Amino acid sequence: MKKIGLTAWILIAMAMGIIVGYIVHHNSSAIFINKFAFNIRLLTKIFLLLVQMIIAPLVFSTLVVGIAKLGDLKTVGRVGGKALLWFVSASFVSLLLGMLLVNFFHPGTAIDLSNADVAGAKDLAGKTQEFSLEAFVEHVFPKSVVEAMADNSILQIVVFSIFFGVATAAIGEKGRPIVKALDAVSHVILKMVSYVMAFAPLGVFGAIAAIIATKGLEVFGFYGQYLLYFIMGIALLWIVLIAVGFLILQKRIGGLLKRIAQPLLVAFSTTSSEAVFPKLTKELENFGCRDKIVSFILPLGYSFNLDGSMMYMTFASIAIAQAYGIKMDTGTQLTMLLVLMLMSKGIAGVPRAALVVITATSTMFKIPVEGVALILPIDHFCDMFRSMTNVLGNALATSVVSKWEGELTEELEHGDV
Repeated sequence: MKKIGLTAWILIAMAMGIIVGYIVHHNSSAIFINKFAFNIRLLTKIFLLLVQMIIAPLVFSTLVVGIAKLGDLKTVGRVGGKALLWFVSASFVSLLLGMLLVNFFHPGTAIDLSNADVAGAKDLAGKTQEFSLEAFVEHVFPKSVVEAMADNSILQIVVFSIFFGVATAAIGEKGRPIVKALDAVSHVILKMVSYVMAFAPLGVFGAIAAIIATKGLEVFGFYGQYLLYFIMGIALLWIVLIAVGFLILQKRIGGLLKRIAQPLLVAFSTTSSEAVFPKLTKELENFGCRDKIVSFILPLGYSFNLDGSMMYMTFASIAIAQAYGIKMDTGTQLTMLLVLMLMSKGIAGVPRAALVVITATSTMFKIPVEGVALILPIDHFCDMFRSMTNVLGNALATSVVSKWEGELTEELEHGDV
């Protein structure tokens, strides 16, 4: 591992996954393909379970220590306010960009109505009932921190940790042993990250091999135009985010991108931004962001700052309307944008969250719900770019707030895991 490096192993795993998946897809029966995909995907499941195993204790320990180090409620409010300013601005720009691009490219006209994944759409439609005001409140505020940690409900853990951290800081000297103990726990968990990341190439291989074996490379033929337009949109969003990051971080933006290259690659290949949360925490601290800022901003970002998913929500929703020939005026589209802005908050951890929100929104705007089935065959590949962009957005948010707070120190010596 040390001779080649983890990043190189991940790239090798991606290439091997494509080759193995392609061979299986073209030389096997449908029954064998389904069995192969199910079994090989277990490698990805093992990796993701190992990551999820350390997320709850990492978020709790680092966030409580971070808040306690921030000192008082006034400082927490100031840092949180700056983070919220970035989150809302980035979310609005992402949604608006998706809306502008879908109206310019008209990707819905490229979607073939005969390739719909109806079974998958029905499964998503069954989850839309979760998005009521009552369900949203229940998703944000935990009735039990133990249950929240067991379910890896990041937002609920964040809420409890904020209360716990503020209370710990408020009792002063008596709270110091708790802070010291949790600080030690957070360092142990971060050490575990390097062990868990060693399984990343296996997880990447399983994810890529399974999807190529099932869908085959032909899926790009059916949906090449739709995917191309989306990738162009993601590229434009990256340019906007990095340009804003450059204005604030200036020359250090290059060092940040180099630091997060590995988390970006893992998120891309596993379609899970959550899978790199622990690694991203470590890399941002090595970049020079103070631990108290990272531990406070990053968990919030994973709940409120999903830029790639945001852009896809308007892009896909209006594309489905285009596929069915439904005309939507500018006022209706702007209303949809605001609805998506509200509905998308706090959806981190919900499987295929962007698609669930799109399904719920389609119902509200009288777009055929079964239209979601049209984009499902290519969604895995779109999700790769969404997940990677979510990681970039949260890394930038944390670094920018650190800079605004005057808490961005010199970068530590770079080293591979």
